[in-house]
Amino acid sequence: MLIMQVTDIGSREDGKIWHRKSVSSKYGVLATVTRNASARQTKTVRFLQVAFDTTGESFLAGDHHGNIYVFDISRNRFKLVQKTGQACTALAFNLRRTTEFLVALADYSIKCFDKDTRQPVSWMRGHEGAISSLSIHSSGSYAISTSSDTAQLWNLDTFQRKRKLNVRQSVGIQKVFFLPHSNTILSCFSDDSIFAWESDTLFCKYQLPVPQDGPRIYYRAFAVTQDGKTLAAAGRSNLVHLWCLDSRQLLRVIQMPPKVKTVRFVDFLPDSFDGGSNQILGVLSQDDVLRFINIQSCKQFFEIGSHEDAITLAAICPKGHHIVAVMDSGALRIYDVRSLTPEISKPPQPLLKQVTKGKSSEGSCLKMKVYAGAGQHVKTSGRRIQSKVLPSAVSTLDDKENDLPNGLNKKRLQVLLRAFGEYPAKYRMFIWRSLLHLPENHAAFSSLTDKGLHSAYVCLQEHYPIKSHKLQRGLQRVLSALAHWAAVFGETDYLPLLAFPFVKLFQNNPLICFEVVATVIVNWCQHWFEYFPNPPLNVLSLAENVLAHHDKELLQHFVACGVTSQMYAWPLLETLFSEVLMTEEWLKLFDNVFSNHPSFLLMAVVAYVTCCRAPLLLCTDKKDFEYFFHHQNSLDISAMLKETYRLMDSTPADIQPSSVLSDFEPLTQGQYPIFNKYPTFIVEYQSQERERIRQQEVEYLRERQEVQELHAEAVRQQAEFEAWYKQQELLLQGEEQRRRILQEEESKLAQQRARLAAMKRELKVKELSLVDSSRRRFLKHQQDQRRIQLKRLDDEIQRKMALRDQETVATVQDIEVRQMELDAQRQLFEQQLAKEQERVSQTVRAEVDTRRCRAEIIDSTFQNLIQTDADISQKNKKMLEESLAEVGQMEVDADWQAEVNKRLEKAEERQEKQRERLVNFSKQTHAKEEKVVQLMLEVEGKQISRWKRDSDLPARLEACCTRPRVRPPTFP
Repeated sequence: MLIMQVTDIGSREDGKIWHRKSVSSKYGVLATVTRNASARQTKTVRFLQVAFDTTGESFLAGDHHGNIYVFDISRNRFKLVQKTGQACTALAFNLRRTTEFLVALADYSIKCFDKDTRQPVSWMRGHEGAISSLSIHSSGSYAISTSSDTAQLWNLDTFQRKRKLNVRQSVGIQKVFFLPHSNTILSCFSDDSIFAWESDTLFCKYQLPVPQDGPRIYYRAFAVTQDGKTLAAAGRSNLVHLWCLDSRQLLRVIQMPPKVKTVRFVDFLPDSFDGGSNQILGVLSQDDVLRFINIQSCKQFFEIGSHEDAITLAAICPKGHHIVAVMDSGALRIYDVRSLTPEISKPPQPLLKQVTKGKSSEGSCLKMKVYAGAGQHVKTSGRRIQSKVLPSAVSTLDDKENDLPNGLNKKRLQVLLRAFGEYPAKYRMFIWRSLLHLPENHAAFSSLTDKGLHSAYVCLQEHYPIKSHKLQRGLQRVLSALAHWAAVFGETDYLPLLAFPFVKLFQNNPLICFEVVATVIVNWCQHWFEYFPNPPLNVLSLAENVLAHHDKELLQHFVACGVTSQMYAWPLLETLFSEVLMTEEWLKLFDNVFSNHPSFLLMAVVAYVTCCRAPLLLCTDKKDFEYFFHHQNSLDISAMLKETYRLMDSTPADIQPSSVLSDFEPLTQGQYPIFNKYPTFIVEYQSQERERIRQQEVEYLRERQEVQELHAEAVRQQAEFEAWYKQQELLLQGEEQRRRILQEEESKLAQQRARLAAMKRELKVKELSLVDSSRRRFLKHQQDQRRIQLKRLDDEIQRKMALRDQETVATVQDIEVRQMELDAQRQLFEQQLAKEQERVSQTVRAEVDTRRCRAEIIDSTFQNLIQTDADISQKNKKMLEESLAEVGQMEVDADWQAEVNKRLEKAEERQEKQRERLVNFSKQTHAKEEKVVQLMLEVEGKQISRWKRDSDLPARLEACCTRPRVRPPTFP
């Protein structure tokens, strides 16, 4: 039966959440918070919304009266911080100013308040519908408010609206939120479309493809892992879609149990060891049960809520430590995740089922700033608190024994550890390496790793399966190096349990991991191997003596129940508390272990037992004790450490483990020390026996393999024979069957062929009739076309004949006109020639007469000259000159007459050439007419007589052109 604390806060404004912290290991309920209106009335005021801050230790809760409370789980306090007077629809508690928070109210407005001053900071309006969610950017400077019709981006520094996203009425908005540690906004709509936007420019980066296979999901619940790489989406179906936001592909579809019909809420459960790639998903369905499943193995780890105790809403803290559920009754229920199941938030485990995939917890621990000096204040979570003041008992600079490498001092670190309980996560590994004085012997470690895998750890994955191949190889490498260093470590069966937490922490540096494990074995595992292979009874007796001194009642209870130190102390030692503590608790414990004497580990075992004395006293069965010391329990690690220091201070010297255990001795530089603090003969005997057994096993396996191969070969041959005979029978049966089928098919084929032949004949007849009709239509069409063409040719011939007649008449007329012109020119030329001849004849006659007269005168003159020489000489000389001039003139006239004759001959030649051209033209015309006649005779033999009648036309033309012409007279 579930027994849990119920706290009614009523009208109180502050107080404790629980009065006695008691977590049920089965149900994990820290407390249930209700609020009744008054002491006299039992009417419950329902809580509506919850939201965690970034630390995961405080959360806001708002009821439907408008009261906003802050619940601090770490301090066990609640406080009323605001009365809004209206029901809230969404809360946000992770702003940049850690004292401020946002509240979305029922009047569609958003208000910002300060939880310390209880004063309003800002009032933002702009929505016209109920605000369903508020998302805060990782910087805390921007917020997105979402309603069904719009989403708005707000600047929380100025409280001004930057952008507004509106959609069509047919497509509603489901949720718009920021991706963790990025500037990407994811918007999810009612049509299952999901878009990613750049928050600065609101540029669409990508869209996830809408799943086409299977029924529609109708997304309504969304969650993203802390690294922002995986999106979980679910809705009105029992399917959960997992999207990879880097590749924008659907990674996996998880099908919930059949009783899940609708998913109302999903959220990832963070883990310190997974590096933000959360593997546990919480799914709240319509049956009001919140189930937590592993998205890789689809294994359900645990569930909270039931049909009678229904959950309507839930919130998971960013550290994964607590879950706050709003119950259907209106109450708040706070769950402790570590108590719900040991598989959640567990430290590094040696088995696969106890290991969650992720990075080293080195980077996932909380950071802590250390302030030295009095009077300093540190502003944390919006409130000013007095910082812890370091005690002044600090070692001086000349304390050389406590000086550590890298300038650290052991006493100062111890003072710091006593003040804050743990080292800063950022510097933890650095401090551990300094405290352990690691020599970093690279050459020595390389000589060990060069020997390869030790035979004892070749099949390590069969006994200690690990999901991560990298961790598997790292664990094998470190264990093999330890086995090569000392033979006893090859025979120690609990060594993987002891080394695995350090392998998980130092998985990227195998040298440091090996030296840390070796240092732990040399110093904190002193005298463990003296009774090998049995547990170290001498060491366990030291722890039992301390327990007997400080808690005799518990030891007597152990004795009465038959529980020895091998059952309650050895499981803690051989696993170094890794099975019973969470990661952060384990790191905190070993901060103190490495800072103190090696006996501190034994004192921590006793302190763990005494701090858990109440549940141990209730146990009586050995199985219960075994389960208790191998699984996580509800334990305050700080109280356990305080108890450890108290035991170290109050334990008498005679039973102090420090009197038996030597002080811390670091590994030497250069080479690792020889480890021989174990019974060598037993180890050698075990090693020889193991080797002999291994050889026998190998021989047995070889022989068994040969026998199996022979048997398999025989079986295979027998099966082949049987299969061959069976195949032959089947072939014969198949042949007979096929023959029958073939005969049937042949008969069917003959019938089909007959039908086909008849159909072919029918089709042939139809085809012939169609061809004949087509031929007749085609012939008729051809005749029509030929008739039309002949008519067109007749018309063309008539047109051409008319045109030819017109051209012929025009040509004849032109020739006649030309002939008349030539005749006129000839007559004119003849007249001109006659005139010119007459003129020339007259001129010549006149000249001849003149010359005759002159000759007579010359004769008379010559006679006179003969008579009178003196008188005649001058006259004769003058007359002779004139006669010579006249003779010269006559020569010129003769030349001119020759030129005239030459020109007349040229004119006659030109006329002859022109006549020849006319004759050629006539011949060409006659040839063309003959071609036309032949074409007409081929087309229609009806125009022969007409062409015969007209065939003498070229002859007439030629007669006209070849008519004899009168040659003009020529000069002698």
